[in-house]
Amino acid sequence: MKITTFAAIYIGSHEVSLKVFEISANHKIRAIDYVRSNIDLGQDAYRNGVIGYELVEELCQVLKEFHTIMDGYKVDAYQAYAGNMLRSVSNEPFILDQIRLRTKIDVTILSNSEYRFMEYKSLALSPEFEKMIQEGAAVVDVGGGSMQITLYQKGKAVTTQHIELGIMRIREKLSKIENLVSHYETQIQELVDKELEIFKRIYLPEAQIQYVVVMGDYIGEIVKGFSKKEEDGTIETERFIKLLKKWNKKSPEEISVELNLPNEHDPLIIPSVVLYKRLAEEMNAHHIWVAGTNINDGIACDYAEKHRMIAFAHDFEADILAAAQKLAERFQSFSSHTEAVLSMCTKIFDAMKKAHGMGKRERLLLQVSAILHDCGRYISLVDQAECSYQIIKASEIIGMTQLEREIVADTVRHNSQPVLSYQSVSDTLDQASYMVVAKLTAILKIANAMDRSHKQKFQDIKAVLRGRELIITVDAPESIVLEKGLFSAYADSFEDVFSVKPKIREKRVF
Repeated sequence: MKITTFAAIYIGSHEVSLKVFEISANHKIRAIDYVRSNIDLGQDAYRNGVIGYELVEELCQVLKEFHTIMDGYKVDAYQAYAGNMLRSVSNEPFILDQIRLRTKIDVTILSNSEYRFMEYKSLALSPEFEKMIQEGAAVVDVGGGSMQITLYQKGKAVTTQHIELGIMRIREKLSKIENLVSHYETQIQELVDKELEIFKRIYLPEAQIQYVVVMGDYIGEIVKGFSKKEEDGTIETERFIKLLKKWNKKSPEEISVELNLPNEHDPLIIPSVVLYKRLAEEMNAHHIWVAGTNINDGIACDYAEKHRMIAFAHDFEADILAAAQKLAERFQSFSSHTEAVLSMCTKIFDAMKKAHGMGKRERLLLQVSAILHDCGRYISLVDQAECSYQIIKASEIIGMTQLEREIVADTVRHNSQPVLSYQSVSDTLDQASYMVVAKLTAILKIANAMDRSHKQKFQDIKAVLRGRELIITVDAPESIVLEKGLFSAYADSFEDVFSVKPKIREKRVF
């Protein structure tokens, strides 16, 4: 049985970690070593906007040691990533260049959505996770610089929100007053409550949450103090909050000793305790569950999936579509018209496989574009296209990369505007992505034109590619003069993109 030895490296805001895995042919991922080193990169990044050369030197030294460990295990492959924190500093390209030259390790910076998605992949391997999200769950992923809260209902992700409130960021924001106040934890709580207030008001009233799934720094050490857990490994929220309230009254040194932390004066432990306590209180769930996985596990899962070593039972594409629908509903744009355009887009895409050369992922991006194509109307009926673009760009959907969100946003914007030249969008799209936008836009435009009246006049729609013609056969129980006219207006641009002429063949039934 072939076993692949894989190493996952992650550079975070206050910790650099290496985890070595064995990935076997029977779809098993087993961790065999885990090495961590505390380096407070976030302290420089959040305070100064640049990481000093002393920390860069320390980082390179640690990564050299990681390289030696990987050589000792004779790893077959590795992936090294850094958090979005590194992208925010002005000397980012120089740091990456120094790492590559001095350690022979190539580091890729993850966007926030890519980072969170990798972590969720490690969760998805747990059978407990599937059970919890069916009943309603909030996945809370706490990092050094920020946290992500994703709500699941009936097994699907319905919204995800990125909040710039991480353990390291809290520490840096309040570092100047820490020694000036008698109740430091009260100031932390006020800061946390300010950020959670809006999320709670907008998203929590309609959510039925049974479980809070927690991932993040220090949470593993915190839950070790719970000897009695439920059969599924969960902890009653009431017990969890009670213990954290007790720790609220202790010093960092006392908590560090109790949790057996390597640094007895760890300045991040109090912000951690307060943040997790307030999250548990505000989510109002029955149970807390700590999966025990982290970003290193997610990196290994991502690698194994891409190389077809494992397969997930969880349907991440269904999450993306459900989240897109919830976003459209929030902007009052998900309607019978949206469903009609979505159906027609999918049928046209499937019929055009030989002509467009796109795959399953592009099909998904087209479906998301169809769902969100009208969301900007909520803000402006005149400037709908640009408003739709801005909404999509500003809204994270777990499972979609930053580039994919740009593709969807551009497709929706060009749905009611001419497609811009490549030179005008080359700062956000490479040439291959630009071609995807042009193709998806051409399909979306004629699908949208077929229901321009928003009356769903077309029924029993069938699409088939015959030579250089796309024949769309429809039943039309009433006049479709408007739809035919608009369809014809977009047919030429469709033909320019695909060298295929779309035609409507009408079967009158009135």
